[in-house]
Amino acid sequence: MTESALESRVEQAAVRRRQAASLIILYGILLAVATVLMGTFMFALLASLKRDPLEQPFRLAFEQIHPANWVVAWRLGRQGSGDAFWGGFGPSGDVTFELTYAAPADVELVEPAIEVPRRRPGTGMAAAVYRDFAADHIVDWTIEHAALEPFEVEVDGVVTPWQRATWTIRFRHDNEGPRIERVPLTAEAPLSQTLVDATLPPTRIERRGRVASWENITPGSLGYVFNNYRRVIKESVDLNTGNSLFVSWFKNSFFIAAGRVILTLVFATMAGYALARLRFPGNRALFMLLLVSMMIPVQVTFISNYLVIRDINLLNTPWAVIMVTIVSAQVLIMKQFFQSIPKEIEEAALMDGAGYWTTFYRIVLPMSRPALVTVTIMAFQGAWNDFFWPLVLINSPASAFTLPVGLLSLRNAYGGAGDWSLILAGAFMSTVPVLIMFMLFQRYIVDNPIASGSKE
Repeated sequence: MTESALESRVEQAAVRRRQAASLIILYGILLAVATVLMGTFMFALLASLKRDPLEQPFRLAFEQIHPANWVVAWRLGRQGSGDAFWGGFGPSGDVTFELTYAAPADVELVEPAIEVPRRRPGTGMAAAVYRDFAADHIVDWTIEHAALEPFEVEVDGVVTPWQRATWTIRFRHDNEGPRIERVPLTAEAPLSQTLVDATLPPTRIERRGRVASWENITPGSLGYVFNNYRRVIKESVDLNTGNSLFVSWFKNSFFIAAGRVILTLVFATMAGYALARLRFPGNRALFMLLLVSMMIPVQVTFISNYLVIRDINLLNTPWAVIMVTIVSAQVLIMKQFFQSIPKEIEEAALMDGAGYWTTFYRIVLPMSRPALVTVTIMAFQGAWNDFFWPLVLINSPASAFTLPVGLLSLRNAYGGAGDWSLILAGAFMSTVPVLIMFMLFQRYIVDNPIASGSKE
């Protein structure tokens, strides 16, 4: 091998190493960004399952994500109402719950004081929603004491004899009342006794460990894990109709987003094609005017838009939010994409006798799938997350709100009392439709039929 050939191979090897190093750095950055984004998403999901999402320090392992607790909740839900998934307490309900207390061997273990309180599940509108209580429909309430079991505790090399005992509590429904969603329970024991085990972990420990309380001892497996999600649907109700406001907000947001997507696609594709292909006086001036309009903040024009919407009697209707913002950057996207399509394709269609409309509808649009999908996702995401215009244009009734404005009302109703779990569950659910849309259509963004057609 000559010296020049050897130098050439060394240079090629150096280039390959630099390229490999660049790729490693690039993929490392992308993985880091993806990890941060996915980590934030998972963090929000875990927080939305907790009873107190603001707890400090934040725990990644908590009761609701333990599979053993899912099984127990499933069994308790089936005992309470026959519904193993969503639980409850209804006719023929027969629930068995166990508490195990421990104390030093020289301390007498006494029976804990058991109470089924008439407690509402949360704050805000829950006070008006829940009117039936498990305490009013429980009969044959019994508590049994198992034999004492000695054991030893070693602390710093010192072994101390202890004892523990299990109390079995049995609740029966009176077979006449309604099915009740939850059975709260409170157990109070002397300070010398320690609760060491229970059928389900307690929701709270209060009074220096003397009182253990459970929000619901018949949750069912899904009710135990997704209790906050159930609350946001059931507790955000219209007091006049009894319908779930959260479901109404979800439907309103979806209707507005769908309407805005349809109108955006119609106007953006037609305007983009006209600006890209048709030659008429004022073409460039119109395009410049479009660019300038994109630079004007929404807040500058919102008063005039509001007055127009008011004068045509569309206030407090979804049509106001659909019409007020239809197209902006989407026209620019479609125009640029139409310009990338070879003119020869359209000229061939024109020579075959197709008019402009036929060429646009049957030739150009089917080839514009990546741009159409991009515009669809942008329009849907913008409409779904829009907060400003729904807040300005829809003030009443509460059932006409969109999801972002509805979450604001939940924040005003529950946030002041520190009940953030319900709000966070609602906020997390509001992200799901956008994620689903992106996952369904992301492959069409990458797919480019023009490129594949040119290869053929």
